[in-house]
Amino acid sequence: MRMSKLAPLICRTQRQAHALFSSFQIAMASSLVMCTLQMRGRGSLVKCLQNVDKLLLRGIGTNVVSAQAEATRKEETDEKVGHRSFYAVQVERQEQAERSVLISCPFRVNEKRFHKYLLNHGDINKFFFYESHSVYAVVEFASRESVTSLLEAVAIPIVSDESVVPFKSRLLSLRNLGAVESPNQPVKQCQPQTTIPINELIQRLSKEESIDQQINSLTEAYQLTEENSRLRFLVCSLLKDIAAAYFPECTIKPFGSSVNGFGKLGCDLDMFLDLGGISGYSPKSGLSLEYGMKRANSERAVTQSILSVIGECVEQFGAGCVGVQKILNARCPLVRFAHQPSGFQCDLTSNNRVAMKSTELLYLYGELDPRVRYLVFTVRCWARTHGITSSIPGAWITNFSLTLMVLFFLQRRSPPIIPTLDYLRDLAGPADKNVIEGNDCTFVSDFSKIQVESNKETLEQLLFEFFEFYATFPFSRMSINIRKGKEQNKPERTPLHIQNPFETSLNVSKNVNSTQLERFVALCQESSWLFQQSETNTRRCNGTPIPWGLATLLLPSQVAGIKSRRKRKREPATERIKSLLESLKNKKLSRAETSSAGL
Repeated sequence: MRMSKLAPLICRTQRQAHALFSSFQIAMASSLVMCTLQMRGRGSLVKCLQNVDKLLLRGIGTNVVSAQAEATRKEETDEKVGHRSFYAVQVERQEQAERSVLISCPFRVNEKRFHKYLLNHGDINKFFFYESHSVYAVVEFASRESVTSLLEAVAIPIVSDESVVPFKSRLLSLRNLGAVESPNQPVKQCQPQTTIPINELIQRLSKEESIDQQINSLTEAYQLTEENSRLRFLVCSLLKDIAAAYFPECTIKPFGSSVNGFGKLGCDLDMFLDLGGISGYSPKSGLSLEYGMKRANSERAVTQSILSVIGECVEQFGAGCVGVQKILNARCPLVRFAHQPSGFQCDLTSNNRVAMKSTELLYLYGELDPRVRYLVFTVRCWARTHGITSSIPGAWITNFSLTLMVLFFLQRRSPPIIPTLDYLRDLAGPADKNVIEGNDCTFVSDFSKIQVESNKETLEQLLFEFFEFYATFPFSRMSINIRKGKEQNKPERTPLHIQNPFETSLNVSKNVNSTQLERFVALCQESSWLFQQSETNTRRCNGTPIPWGLATLLLPSQVAGIKSRRKRKREPATERIKSLLESLKNKKLSRAETSSAGL
């Protein structure tokens, strides 16, 4: 063989050997931690955890060669059409997180001095501050070796009146290095972690020149920032460091609104423990060995057992993780906790692959046309303002259901703005084939194969037509189905029926009662009516901007609840809207009089 042909083979063999050795190291750590949980003596516990630390420190990261190869293949294809695949984004974020640390800092930390100190351990790719109970810095190094170098220089805290569990992680605290920080030093720019108040949003929207600009402004104010997305993946990575002691090849991935393109600042962090990468060696002939493993009656029992142990570890060893609840008897068992350093409310499930495919599907739809994301953000904000959706479980419409309603509406436009799920399934290649627990979750992942029809409707038109569409939708007879992209007869007697895209026998809106559906329809009717009124749909500005357009639709006092209206003599919707317009006129007149009086 020529050396040019041997070189790639040698490099590949070296990478495989390195990955195997890393897995062996972490597997050794796993055995040590299993012993730890059975120990009673504190001295033994401390010693064992320190041994685990040393092994984990040398084995930061997991074997993601196959995932990287798949993501690279998809990314090369998608770059040709200007899109990045869901897998490519996931792998890139995970790699960034593996090279990152989270550091609690004093409020008056000298940023330049701190940055210079970190550079002693290697080049830095990304560095930013945010506030959550305290000031924190997220630092992404250019290499994992720099993280290892930094961790080797970190000390265990000495606390006079308490004992510490010496489980080391990439969550660190910066102490004053001796010099007194000047109180006059520049204030650090901290990245926002929550959305702006609704009143501030209305003021901002009132200054825009068009409704399309208002919708753009709302989306920019609410969507996840680059920094917030990085922080979410970092929290997953920190949690994976705990779980990897038991399952060395596992990954913990965010799903849902954190990664589907529709998440807003402050939304919960949904994660799932992915054990799919843990596979055995399948010899073709000769002798073979198998791991000795515990057996259980069902996969659900295994999931409950795994989450119970991981939940216990998070509670005992996870710095900053508080309020841990193991909700193992739910339809989808989970561990719930608050991660104080990030401010995220976290839910951890295991092997929730159908939810991950739903996340990928929503991401794909959002990438196909930017109007999808703009409309979803606007409708969600409108719904939350008027109590159609809620953070409390109950009979309200969920954000997922509302998103499917927006997608269905866009499929029904002429021409359609986005394709049906069946169309995406028919375009899928062999590599896209995906059946999970009997559910067909197959759809194309190659953006270049998807042909989208030309539709030039503005965001203003689409928002108005959305309200019109659902103000007259036959909810009593028909169901919403994004697989077919058309109304179908309801298979069950529920007020609202929205078919789950993959688990097609399920109704994702089964929780919604008739009262909440009536409120939704009433609000759609009134919002549609408001859109057609020149008083509310025309920008008016004399000094202080007056709410108009989308800002008017977000006014909290715009619509009274269905129940309160039933208690008094019902008046036509148009009369109530007219009274609102009169109040707006009066406010305008009073402001004009005040301005003319020089007050």
